[in-house]
Amino acid sequence: MRHLHTIDNGSMELARIILPVAAICLASAQAYAADSYPTLAVVDYVYGCMKANGETRAALENCSCSIDVIASIVPYERYEAAEAFKSLGLLTGERGVLFRQSAPARAALTELKRAQAEAEVRCF
Repeated sequence: MRHLHTIDNGSMELARIILPVAAICLASAQAYAADSYPTLAVVDYVYGCMKANGETRAALENCSCSIDVIASIVPYERYEAAEAFKSLGLLTGERGVLFRQSAPARAALTELKRAQAEAEVRCF
């Protein structure tokens, strides 16, 4: 078992990023209604967003704002469906076509893209 004084710089850097993310996500989760986005979904979004936009305090704030905007526009069930279509659409060949080209997939992805565009305008 490692003690605090033996944690390497990489672990400290990760903790410096993750702890504020967790604190903001916990506060955000408490602000959401019972039927809104689960904490894990919020953390996953913010983590991915920060990886794409830099691991800075400003990125943390922008990404937290972004998921809040998306959550205010797209109910979690539809967000989850859009993310599933997006992920399954990466399958190659005929298996992925259904998840890329079906009417439900297009509608879900369009709704998510619109919410993401609004979040981009408001938060970045």
